[in-house]
Amino acid sequence: MKQAILVVNAGSSSIKCAVFNVNNDDLTLFYRGNVTGIGQQSHVTISNAQHQILFDQTADKLTHEQAFSKILTWLEQRDDGLTLTAVGHRVVHGGTLFTEPVAIDADVITQLETLIPLAPLHQPHNIAPIKVLQRLKPTLLQVACFDTAFHAHQPEVARQFAIPRQLTKQGIKRYGFHGSSYEYITHSLPKHAGSLPERLIVAHLGNGASMAAIKQGHGVATTMGFTALDGLMMGTRCGTIDPAVVLHLLEQGMSMEKLTHTLYHESGLLGVSGISNDMQVLLDSDSPNAQEAVDLFIYRIVREVGSLSAALGGLDALVFTGGIGEHAHIIREKVCQQMTWLGVELDKTANENHARKISTTDSETSVWVLPTNEEKMIALHTAHLMQKN
Repeated sequence: MKQAILVVNAGSSSIKCAVFNVNNDDLTLFYRGNVTGIGQQSHVTISNAQHQILFDQTADKLTHEQAFSKILTWLEQRDDGLTLTAVGHRVVHGGTLFTEPVAIDADVITQLETLIPLAPLHQPHNIAPIKVLQRLKPTLLQVACFDTAFHAHQPEVARQFAIPRQLTKQGIKRYGFHGSSYEYITHSLPKHAGSLPERLIVAHLGNGASMAAIKQGHGVATTMGFTALDGLMMGTRCGTIDPAVVLHLLEQGMSMEKLTHTLYHESGLLGVSGISNDMQVLLDSDSPNAQEAVDLFIYRIVREVGSLSAALGGLDALVFTGGIGEHAHIIREKVCQQMTWLGVELDKTANENHARKISTTDSETSVWVLPTNEEKMIALHTAHLMQKN
């Protein structure tokens, strides 16, 4: 019997899954599953590690439970020797309650539900598949891994807003997100660099974008704050904005629903360019608005590099990851060109070839391009808790 771990990342209308074979301390990806259009015209696909489509089905208005049932049924019917042993879930918010992965029971679910006000757009959809699997597979070990956990041990001064203390006590503070990505990079960088640099900045650049300052393997500052709306400009999210802009729009009569949609879904690269939230589309465009969106994206990254370097007391290494970070060599080049004051010397050829290390041998600050793997990080934590249980 081969033990298998299912990793689940559920949103309001989609579910992404990955199945890993557990072989001692090694994890091998076997399958990927993707469900889109939950509650509408739903599409379920499952592929193997070589990206070959093994299952492809369209169905009308699948619920989360029905979508999971299709994936689980397909897995159980496969003659591959895999036995599903545990499920690891990406959960956006752990609040102050959860600072590390945890095996899920009824009490944990109750506690996760108390955190819904901190992440109302994400938390309910993260919890939904947990409940579904409890009904479908009540004896199956389920593990929650939190986006916020990596940042939970930041200095308190890095987590506070300058607001009345009673509001801070209610949990309104900086949490940070993309934690599994940052943890994976700190886990994998030593394999390439020989050791983990003492003062490290990781730039997770994708449709959702953030950066983190990591000192001796621990997060000390990050760009996202109370929510994943803060910090860098993103694909459709505004990033850092003067709170008075929000007050102004409300005073002008914009509804909360419209304001939320504007800041989360109509801003960022899409909002500034008026064309697309896809960085490659903008780089290929000759529109001045597209160029302005790209320039603003780069400017915000460079500004945050300065801030995070100050939190670290200097900088030894920078890592680009995420879809844009891994694939857009022009963005990396333009960022590094503005970091010469931090000792960055870019190897342009290595950068254009998407090499792992893209700084020169003389560069005081090393620069790297590494793929992240949040799913595998969640699977590793789940495997560890399997051994403890």
